[in-house]
Amino acid sequence: MKTIEVDEELYRYIASHTQAIGESASDILRRMLKFTAGQTAPAAPVNTTVIAGTVAQEKPAAAAAPTSRDKVRAVRELLLSDEYAEQTKAVNRFMLILSTLYTLNPKEFATATDSLTGRTRTYFAGDQQTLLQNGIHTKPKHVPGTPYWVITNTNTGRKRSMIEHIMQFMQFPAELTDKVCGTL
Repeated sequence: MKTIEVDEELYRYIASHTQAIGESASDILRRMLKFTAGQTAPAAPVNTTVIAGTVAQEKPAAAAAPTSRDKVRAVRELLLSDEYAEQTKAVNRFMLILSTLYTLNPKEFATATDSLTGRTRTYFAGDQQTLLQNGIHTKPKHVPGTPYWVITNTNTGRKRSMIEHIMQFMQFPAELTDKVCGTL
């Protein structure tokens, strides 16, 4: 396995194309490039147009938003997953939950987090610097698979409150919201 460096903007773009929890950057890029293991050259892109010497590829139709049942199933699967069970710190479980919620509906997640602020702090932002400017010792972390950063030095109760707010906004059943918050 080789390591490559990409700038923050490109990383966010790749991460925004995550389709499954735990999907690696390699898997995302293979899917986006239509590249399979053992292939010697990238596959020719589908539906391309050459404009002024550049190749523009049509974007596939956006996938339909997951149904309420699909959203509930995805969150339950997260709670039952080995990856989630192996997390010994609340902050790591918090990050996995946030990643999952974003993946299920990025627009609802964005709206829910926009309205989520403290008395003196901003909890979510599109970059680390914004969070550092709005509080001392915020310990911002990038939420995997999303374009968001979140402060992580809040107590577990505050983390539960943030998850509860987002899940209520995304219209998850109250009992599932309580269960998720109880695992932090």
